[in-house]
Amino acid sequence: MSQIVRVALNRPLRRLFDYTAADGLALLPGQRVRVPFGPRSTTGLVVETGVTPPENITLRPVTEALEPWPALPRETMDLLSWASGYYQHPLGECLFMALPPALRKGRASRVADEDSFWTATDTASDTALPGNARKQRELLAMLQRANAPLPWSHLRQHGFSKAQRQTLCDRGLIRETAATEKKPEKTGEPTATLPMLTDAQQKAMDALPPRPGFSASLLYGITGSGKTELYLYYLGRELSDQGQALVLVPEINLTPQTVARFRRYLGDRVVAWHSALNDRQRHETWLRVRHGEPVILIGTRSAVLLPFTGLEAIIVDEEHDSSYKQGEGFRYSARDLAVFRARQNHCPVILGSATPSLESLQNVASGKYQQVNLTQRVGDAKPPQIRLLDIRSRPISGGLSRPAMEAIRATLAAGQQVLVYINRRGFAPVLMCFDCGHIAECPHCDTRLTYHRRDRALRCHHCDYQQPAFSHCPKCTGEACQPVGQGTEQTEDVLASHFPDSPVLRIDRDSTQRKGSIQSILERVNSGKPCILVGTQMVAKGHDFPNVTLVVVVNADGGLFSVDFRAPEQMVQTLLQVSGRAGRGRRPGQVLIQTCHSDHPLLTVIAQGNYLAIAQQLLSEREQGRLPPYQAMAVLRAEAPDMERSLTFLEDVRELLPGEGLELWGPLPATIARKAGRHRAQLILQSPRRGRLNQALRQLCLRLDDYRLPTGLRWLVDVDPLETG
Repeated sequence: MSQIVRVALNRPLRRLFDYTAADGLALLPGQRVRVPFGPRSTTGLVVETGVTPPENITLRPVTEALEPWPALPRETMDLLSWASGYYQHPLGECLFMALPPALRKGRASRVADEDSFWTATDTASDTALPGNARKQRELLAMLQRANAPLPWSHLRQHGFSKAQRQTLCDRGLIRETAATEKKPEKTGEPTATLPMLTDAQQKAMDALPPRPGFSASLLYGITGSGKTELYLYYLGRELSDQGQALVLVPEINLTPQTVARFRRYLGDRVVAWHSALNDRQRHETWLRVRHGEPVILIGTRSAVLLPFTGLEAIIVDEEHDSSYKQGEGFRYSARDLAVFRARQNHCPVILGSATPSLESLQNVASGKYQQVNLTQRVGDAKPPQIRLLDIRSRPISGGLSRPAMEAIRATLAAGQQVLVYINRRGFAPVLMCFDCGHIAECPHCDTRLTYHRRDRALRCHHCDYQQPAFSHCPKCTGEACQPVGQGTEQTEDVLASHFPDSPVLRIDRDSTQRKGSIQSILERVNSGKPCILVGTQMVAKGHDFPNVTLVVVVNADGGLFSVDFRAPEQMVQTLLQVSGRAGRGRRPGQVLIQTCHSDHPLLTVIAQGNYLAIAQQLLSEREQGRLPPYQAMAVLRAEAPDMERSLTFLEDVRELLPGEGLELWGPLPATIARKAGRHRAQLILQSPRRGRLNQALRQLCLRLDDYRLPTGLRWLVDVDPLETG
C-alpha cells in the first residue's frame, strides 16, 4: 500500500494537501517534493507521513523527492508550526520562509558548479595519467593533500580548468562530494586577540548564565559600554568547536562592520545572512547552516528562521528595535522567535540594548528573564551631557538654530566630528504655493509629497509615486511655490554652505542605494578627520564613531503627540540611542536636542539620561491604561477600494467575535486611511489572557477563510502589533 503524506505549499491557504508516495519512495517530514497542483506542478514540503487516507477521494501521487534528506529538520518544523499558530499565518508560507529563494522555486539543493566540492577517490594514483598531463597531476595532488573536500571556486583560482577536472573524474581519480557528505571547511584562525575586559564588563560576563540549559538574559548596557566585546567573549567562552551560534542585528547596514569585527576575533566560521546577498550567496550559507557546519551566523530578522541543527547560543543585539518585527506577509517578531528557539535548543539567549523594550523589562519584572547591567562606558569615556535647546522664537536655517550652528563650528575647530540627526529624508516634507495655499499631495495616499531637490521630484514615501516638482502652482499658476519644513537634503546643503572646509556626509535611504556606498561613508567617518554626518535613524544605532563629540537632534517633538501609544517609548529610545553616538572616545560628548517643548516632562527626564527611570514611568502608564505588555493585543486590518467596504466588513467581523474575555476597539479608519489607492481600517482586539486572544483569533481566521469577501477586499491579522495608528 502506498504511503500517504501531508504536504504544505507556498500558498496563502490555511490547509495542507494529501498525496500518495510511490512504493520505494520513503519520505520524511521537512523533505522537499514536487507535486501536482491543479494543472501544474509545484514545490511542497512534507509535514506529516503515515496519514490516514481520506475516504472516497482519489489522491494524486508525489512526482519526485527533490533531495533524499529533509530540507527542514524537525526542530525548524516545530518552530514554524508554533509561529504559524501564534501569528495566525498559513503554515505553508511560514515553512517556505526558512528556505532560500532558489529552493522555494524548486531548484537543486546545491549551489552552482562554481561552488561544488571535490575530493580525491580512495584509490586515486597519478600512474594512470599520461606523462604530459602536468596540470591534471597538480590538481590530483592538491586534492590528495587536502584533508577536506575543496570547492571548485578555490581550485579554479589556482588555474585549473573544467576539462582537466572532467578528465580526472572520468578516470575515477576524483569525485564531487554529495551534499550530505560535505565536510566542514577548516575555519581561518582569528587575526587578533580580544582586549581585556574592564571590571564592569567582567562582572556582567560572570552574571551571564553558561550553557547548556535555557536561560534568557536582558543585557542592559548603556551606549559605549562594550556590549559587543561581551558578546565576543561569551561566544568564545561558551561555544564548542562544532557548535553553531546566531547573532541577530536589526539593520543590513550594521552587518558588514559587525561581521568584520567578529571575524577578526573568532575567525572564518563567522558568516552573514541578509537580503542584500544574492541568491547564490544565500543558498551557499543556507547549506552550511543546514549541514551543521560550526558557523557563527550574523544576520537580520529572517536569520532566526534558518534550519540550524546545533545551536548553542543566541544573541539579539538592539533587542528593542522595531526592525525585528516583519511588516508584511508573515508578521513575526524575530526577537520573540529567538527566545522560543533558545528554549527549544536548551541554550542561552542574550537580549542586548541600551534602551530595552518595555516588554523585555516586564519579562524581567515577572521573573521570565534575568537582567544583567553594564552601566559604565569603556575606558575613560563618560556618558554625554544632554541639553534641551528651546527653539521657540529663534531663527532657523535648515532646521538648525544659531546656538546649534555655533556648537558645530566650535566642534569642527577642535578637530572633532559632528552628527546631525533629522528623521526626514528629502529636501522638505511639503512643497506649497504661498499665493493660494495649494500643497502637493499624493493622488494615491492620504499624505503629502516630499520634495527632493536633487532630482527635482515630488515623491510619496508610502507608495513610491513620483512626479516632477513644479515651479508654477498647478492650481493658480502662481510662482510663489516654496518648500516648507526640513529634510536631510536641506540640512546637508545649509551645513555645506556654512562650513565649506568640512565634508558633509549624508546617510539616508536615498544616499546609500548604491552597493558599497554606506561602507564608503563610514570609512570616511572612521578616519577621524573633522566632518559633519547628517542622517536619519540609519545612524542612530549600533555605530561606533570615536571622534563624534557633538550630536544635534533637529526636532525632538514628533513623538510627543502621536495617536500611537508606543510613540513615547520609541521616541525616548531613538533620542537616547542617537545621543549615545557622542563622546565614545576619550573626549567628552554633548548632545543638543532642539525642541519647542523644553518643559515637557518626558523631555526633561530624557535630558537626565536615565532610561530605566523613564521606562518604569512608561510601564506604570501602560498598566494603568491596560495596554501591552499588560494585555495581549492583535489588530485585524482590512483594505478595500473604498472605506465603506472596509468598515462594513470589520463591523461584520466584530459580530462574529465572542464578547467574553475580549476587549474590542473600533472599527476605525487607519491613521493614513488611504494608501496606494486602498482604503484602510482596523479593529483592535485585547485580552488579559494570551490564550483567550489566540483562541478567538484562530476560530475567527477559520471562519473568515469561508467568508464571502466583498469585491476587492483584503484582510490580515497582526499579533503583537508595533503600530496601532
